[in-house]
Amino acid sequence: MLNCAECSDLYMRHVRGIEINTLFNIIFSPASWITGLYVKLADFLRLRGILKTDEPSLPVISAGNLSYGGTNKTPSVKMLAQWALSKGVKTGIVTRGYTGKNNSVIILYGGEGDRNITGDEPLMLSRELPDVPVAIAKRRIDGVNELRKIGIELVIADDAFQHRGMSRDCDIVLIDALCPFGNGKLIPAGILRENIKALKRSDIVIISKSDMVSSHELDDLKQKIMKYVPENLIFTSCLKFTGWLKYGRNIEPHEGMNVFAFSAIGSPESFQHTVKDLGLNIKGYKNFTDHHRYTLKDTEMLCKAAKDTNSDALICTEKDLYNLPEIHSWPHDVPLIVPEIEAAVNEPEKFYNAVTDKLKPRIIVSSNGYGEDAIGSVLAKKLRDKYKYAEINAFPLVGRGEAYLREGINVLSARSVTPSGGVLKYSLKDLWGDMRAGLIRQVREQLKDWRKISKNILTPICVGDVYLLLHALYGSGKRPLFMATAKTVYISGHWQTERMIIRNFTLRTWTRDAPTASQIGKNAVYSGSPIMDLAGNSKPENSKGNVILLLPGSRKSAANDVKTLLSAVEILNSRSSGKFKFRMVLAPTLDEMPFYSSCKNEGWEHVNNNLIKSGIIIEITDKDVTEAINDVCILLGMGGTANQLCAGLGVPVIAPDNKGKRVQKKLLGDAEILTSFSAEAISECALKVLEDKNLYEYMSVTGQKRMGTCGACDDVVNFTGKNLGWEIRENVYKKLKCPL
Repeated sequence: MLNCAECSDLYMRHVRGIEINTLFNIIFSPASWITGLYVKLADFLRLRGILKTDEPSLPVISAGNLSYGGTNKTPSVKMLAQWALSKGVKTGIVTRGYTGKNNSVIILYGGEGDRNITGDEPLMLSRELPDVPVAIAKRRIDGVNELRKIGIELVIADDAFQHRGMSRDCDIVLIDALCPFGNGKLIPAGILRENIKALKRSDIVIISKSDMVSSHELDDLKQKIMKYVPENLIFTSCLKFTGWLKYGRNIEPHEGMNVFAFSAIGSPESFQHTVKDLGLNIKGYKNFTDHHRYTLKDTEMLCKAAKDTNSDALICTEKDLYNLPEIHSWPHDVPLIVPEIEAAVNEPEKFYNAVTDKLKPRIIVSSNGYGEDAIGSVLAKKLRDKYKYAEINAFPLVGRGEAYLREGINVLSARSVTPSGGVLKYSLKDLWGDMRAGLIRQVREQLKDWRKISKNILTPICVGDVYLLLHALYGSGKRPLFMATAKTVYISGHWQTERMIIRNFTLRTWTRDAPTASQIGKNAVYSGSPIMDLAGNSKPENSKGNVILLLPGSRKSAANDVKTLLSAVEILNSRSSGKFKFRMVLAPTLDEMPFYSSCKNEGWEHVNNNLIKSGIIIEITDKDVTEAINDVCILLGMGGTANQLCAGLGVPVIAPDNKGKRVQKKLLGDAEILTSFSAEAISECALKVLEDKNLYEYMSVTGQKRMGTCGACDDVVNFTGKNLGWEIRENVYKKLKCPL
């Protein structure tokens, strides 16, 4: 009959793949299947943003593993902290502890603490790194927040690879060369916490104890890992001896000394390797379960075993010291020696460059529409101005992202050009046309693009509607910052379901007006209209000019709609005796060939960025509306965001009476007049407004009141710096990349 210790030893040999036991397979395999199902479900929900993942307010490097115990995590955490300190970065460590009884955040300094509350490894790290505060927290995000309060800039998270509730900037996974994956099964039938495929989530892999296996075994292991991690991000490390700690009767360790070894660690084989490499003779070995708390009876038993085997001393690991009955004293006559060990990564320069690269802030602005792209590009520029060391990218859902490309912002999403020029439709006909043009395929491709980049980006910033919010959430798994530009209480407001989504799946929402922020409630603020950020600090002129602005729109219908606008120009010119000038703004997304062909068919000649007919000149520009609005007195247009922007700058708007513009009318109110889409009706309405001073002034003031002022983009940028800690991230990256 086997005793408990013998059963435990057999079990460990089984899960580590040393000696497979059929009985253990039968007993534990069903539980391992359940573990696998749980891990897969949790992974699915995290990747799609259904389960929340908090973004810490400090950059975080995680040192974790796939298996439990024995991968040299603790020495590697120490190694990373020492490197960051050497670069002038104020560094802290966050850990959940092990077998400690803390229910709140505890911060250790200099190894001072109660092992019963803190656990062994935090105490050891704190003693060996006196300049590094160690935060122990059941919710690691709470530990990070406390470390930020005391001025820490960078956090090393101990054993956090499976902690999906907090995102990390760099995920380092350690794999034990001696026992990389055990018998290949999940706990409790094996040592794996997750399937090996989970390595895809890692940023860097370190094969620890690489000097304890043959080069052939090491190459085989690398080949397995390379299925999931690029070769240039796979590194090796080993342990190096730095000195001796001695307890009890004074003794000087020397080569050939007989020792009795004991440990309570995850990989006892590696400790035996270390002892042998130090030239000591192991006369006996006693293994305890990981993190075992030694009693006085245990130490007395070990001393007796040492004497019985004619050993000169007992030997254990540093971690074991913190589980002894008395950490700072050894009451027995048998000496206790402890080798001080540090982790050392091979190719250190290459390794730390890889870590630094992962800490580079990568910011992404996503939008879904021409007007939203314009706002997104303004926001991206402001982010680029603030975070000069960050990588700023765009993820437009609609079109080619011309607004971003003009500003030199890299576009990461698959291009989505549909006949209707959008995603959400006003008619089933538009939806059917877009689906025939490949809308579903384009959406799938964009979700794949989110998956590719999600691991390396900070919180996404979405500019647009709830569809975009859900798209980014499902694709990246990260809860975004949301600039809600599509809806306002003036246009029926957000549906109840939309409000629920916004409240529960965004970190913060910026609305177009204060009443809409109140309607949404939680996490929603108004700090200026995102639409008016397109105008920047532009202010409406006190007196109207003599330029009539024409906007044929950005959709395919513009080539046909421009005919009506051109006819209206001819009528206006004749009835005002040439009093007005004309300017037309072309959207960057407009296909110019059919557009100018349509103008030519109406008798207009395209010469030097002008359309000319019978002495009438229409200036053509592809500038932003805000740049083209000087001296403009009225707008005749099919634009969406552009119409709203002009109204906000005090320019009265004349627009065609259709379903889309009736929705916009609810927002602009009396700042916009809808009329039938005919040249006669448009010109007559425009002249009426221009000739009636009171009507003109009323429309101008109404537009400014309805649209509000700018400021939303600036508030978003400030929020990322102060609340999300992006300023600290940039400062840390700068210190690591460009040390003094």
